[in-house]
Amino acid sequence: MDKQTAREEPPALPPPEERTDAPAPHALRAAGARAFERAAAVARHPYWERPSSEWLIRRWPDLTASLAATFFFWLSLTPSLVPRPWYYQGAIGGITAAIGYGLGALLAWTYRLLFPWRPSERVRARCWLAFLVALPLAIAFMLGRSADGQRELRRLQELPPTLTWHSLMIALISLTVLGLLLLVARSIRLGTRQLTRLLNRIMPWPAAVALGLTLSTAITVIGMRDVVWDRGILEVADRLAAAKDESTDPGVMRPYTPTLSGSPDSLISWDDLGNKGRTFTGTALSADEIAEFGGTEAALDPIRVYVGRKAYDDYADGAELAVRELERTGAFDREVLAITGTTGTGWVNPTTVEALEYMHGGDTAVVAMQYSYLPSWASFMVDREEAGRATEELFDAVHARWEQEPADERPKLLVFGESLAVSAIESAFDDLDDLLSRTDGALLIGPPDFSPIHSELTERRDAGSPIWRPVYDDGRHVRFAQFPDRDLRLPEGEPWLEPRVVYLQNASDPVVWWSPDLLFRRPEWLNRPLGPDVTSSVDWFPFVTFWQTTVDMANSYGAPAPHGHRYGSNPVDAWAAIAPPDDWTATDTERLSWLLEVRHPPRHGWAG
Repeated sequence: MDKQTAREEPPALPPPEERTDAPAPHALRAAGARAFERAAAVARHPYWERPSSEWLIRRWPDLTASLAATFFFWLSLTPSLVPRPWYYQGAIGGITAAIGYGLGALLAWTYRLLFPWRPSERVRARCWLAFLVALPLAIAFMLGRSADGQRELRRLQELPPTLTWHSLMIALISLTVLGLLLLVARSIRLGTRQLTRLLNRIMPWPAAVALGLTLSTAITVIGMRDVVWDRGILEVADRLAAAKDESTDPGVMRPYTPTLSGSPDSLISWDDLGNKGRTFTGTALSADEIAEFGGTEAALDPIRVYVGRKAYDDYADGAELAVRELERTGAFDREVLAITGTTGTGWVNPTTVEALEYMHGGDTAVVAMQYSYLPSWASFMVDREEAGRATEELFDAVHARWEQEPADERPKLLVFGESLAVSAIESAFDDLDDLLSRTDGALLIGPPDFSPIHSELTERRDAGSPIWRPVYDDGRHVRFAQFPDRDLRLPEGEPWLEPRVVYLQNASDPVVWWSPDLLFRRPEWLNRPLGPDVTSSVDWFPFVTFWQTTVDMANSYGAPAPHGHRYGSNPVDAWAAIAPPDDWTATDTERLSWLLEVRHPPRHGWAG
């Protein structure tokens, strides 16, 4: 029995000091000593010295520039006009940090050029060590505060309070973007040095430096403009937009109603309408749909005339074709005739058009002329003036034909546009007086900063009114609104004369406020009091605010109406103020607003 027990019991292990696989105490002490020595070495010299001043790309960052980059990264995390997704924040953080690094490097270079004193290696090491230890803690704190600010902004703009703020991904994306931009900048500097040395073989050093800098700058600018921008970004955008213009969106069918362009009776073929033109006429309301809303059988099929870019050679020909198409459809016999500008792609907001058609029982005619198929951002860069020329030709031609009708039989002549189309519409008039004298009303939605009449009205607004809700001439003819049911009553007690002009303008719309001036000048829209959906945490910083607002434009459809660049069914309230039918009521406005919100739910993306 004792032998069996002995066989089943495991053998006893020798004491640790007798085991050959146990680390000896002196080995553990030696490993700890080596680790401590490495840590001490890093603490004494926590940066890498390049072996030669010839190394321009592979060298340790400048401490002053790194501090500036960190500061600018922190500034990029401050809230702006609309909530930002984390990947946008990562990109803007990297770009902004690169701007800060460049400014910091310039400051350090200037100091070294002017002052001979340099800190000792010990001081430099301690500064670097403090920076490297504090940086992760500072970044974590910055990202936490940024998430809090984004949540506050979401609350103001009626978005769900939940926010996925991927702090680690923001930091990694920002670091990657910063590294790539720094690599490009150092590569350009290396190329400039090599070019200068080549030139020095045939000319004195000062002349070689001057010529080398000149040639390097020219090559960089021309390369960025002609190769990267014109032959790269714009050419790709042009090809994609051209292919999109040839396509037809799902669910869009060729109309057979004679009152619509592209129908068999039309002077403009279906293929020549372009993508947005086919959507404009191929999704038009029918008389039955309008009658169902109005509860009457008296509705008409609305007239929609659209001249695609392929249908004409120059703007005068296109405008003349639009007039002939209006005559063919009987547009000058309708109650309302509206001229609209288009965004870059030729897009027209269906909510704005349908609000007018429902309101007037289909007794309407709307005409538009496409001037480009590029998206609005590309149109702004390459043919912004073309939008104004095309719309001016269209308005002048239609207005001249409209004037031929007897004064008491003419339809109401209205103009409207959204986003880039506002600038196009305003360019057709000399000033506000010209607009009021030649139309019966105007609806202008989300006007860009460069819109000429809007800029003049804002600059000359009545004292005491904020720039985001200006009052001009006591609101006699022009009023601005974000919440039309109350804003269009301002100023209280003042008469609103006809013709009326309404600007729908959200205080948080980056399209309204974007301007190159943001680079170096604090904008008025940041003065107190702030707009109702602008967080008090927002502030202006040179360069940073410009980049934030630029990114906000790309994300301006991320908030619900009336915030960002979304205006929802607000055109219903605006048309009810500008040109309502005789029997129109506030209840009708509410019913139509609800209907159009159901018909056109918000979609993410850039419409024009």
